[in-house]
Amino acid sequence: MKKTIIAVFILLFSLQSCKENKKETAITKKEISDLSIYNLPSKWTTQNGNDIELKSLRGNVLVMVMIYTNCKAACPRLVADMRDIETKLNKNTKKNVKLILVSIDPKTDTPERLKAFAISNKMNQEPWLFLRSSDENTREFAAVLAVNYKQISPVDFSHSNIISVFNPEGELVFQQEGLGVNNEKTIETINKEAEKI
Repeated sequence: MKKTIIAVFILLFSLQSCKENKKETAITKKEISDLSIYNLPSKWTTQNGNDIELKSLRGNVLVMVMIYTNCKAACPRLVADMRDIETKLNKNTKKNVKLILVSIDPKTDTPERLKAFAISNKMNQEPWLFLRSSDENTREFAAVLAVNYKQISPVDFSHSNIISVFNPEGELVFQQEGLGVNNEKTIETINKEAEKI
């Protein structure tokens, strides 16, 4: 009798594992939509010097802003806006969110410089990520985000102030424009998307 009960438990456990494996496979095999940033083939480097493709971030809610570390005007405010967003994220689903700062000045913003910036701003841990790429990849990505930027001196850029939210499939679901604006809708969108994961 005991052996039969044990056998039934083993069978049930095996079936459950099989179902979970099928579910995981279904998620990873799902087609990337035409609207997803995960279609971009560009390579990026993190503040830790790791090379990644955007599709390696799939499955997370991405909150992205484009900045440059030499900026003395808008970028410190954008960084403060991103920090404010972090403080309002749902504690239970925050692990499903990545807060990403993308450099528009890859010549100056080397991985070492991004790392120093991340450390000095206490942003060198989860969920923060800093990315840089080639000028060409950066321009292409900015176009996807509808971020305009232009170098106006050897050390300065004029640029749009936009924070973009992407769902776990890399599709743009919300944008917050401006500095120090009301971020209620941004937070609501991020938390709602993170709860789906």
